[in-house]
Amino acid sequence: MTTEEGATTLASRLPRPWSVTPETVDRARLDGLLGRDAVHQGVALLADLLSPPVLATVLERPGPILVLDQVTDPRNIGAILRSAAAFGVAAVILQERHAPEETGSLAKAASGALESLPLIRAVNLARTLVVLKAANYWVVGLDAEAPANLHGPAFNERKVALVLGGEGAGLRRLTRESCDELAKLPMAAGAESLNVSAAAAVALYELQRRP
Repeated sequence: MTTEEGATTLASRLPRPWSVTPETVDRARLDGLLGRDAVHQGVALLADLLSPPVLATVLERPGPILVLDQVTDPRNIGAILRSAAAFGVAAVILQERHAPEETGSLAKAASGALESLPLIRAVNLARTLVVLKAANYWVVGLDAEAPANLHGPAFNERKVALVLGGEGAGLRRLTRESCDELAKLPMAAGAESLNVSAAAAVALYELQRRP
């Protein structure tokens, strides 16, 4: 489907004839189909989903792996993906359940990272952490109640899987117990916590810091 303006713009970049003949609709029709937060620019295409990546395919990629435990806000996940791409994360792991689909609002917040960064869905997060440990990843849970601050240079010689908990609830008990260690971000007195996407950005910056 395209709006008249969308078809004109598309034709200027991809000259006709096209292999698919679009249906011309007004912008309100696309807004209704795709959702208010989708950035469609007057063009929408119905396509088959790509095959999701599997964990084994990303274990040899450079960079840390980011694990999200019941993070449910698509805008937070999109922002986390954007930071993950900026700081060289190998992959982001979500739960199969209790995590949003890759919607327009998530893609908008990710600013292109959804297309470039592997996003893996795990049926059982605790078992996934066991698999990461077997692949020589050191699993670090971010927890505001942890006894020590996250210190990036201490992990320079290790492959790290960083685990962040959901908005408000933080890490679940089983997830916390599955980590090799817990760490917190240093904050001024009176500040209880950061938004999970902000915490992810700060923690990823700290992990890449060198002595």
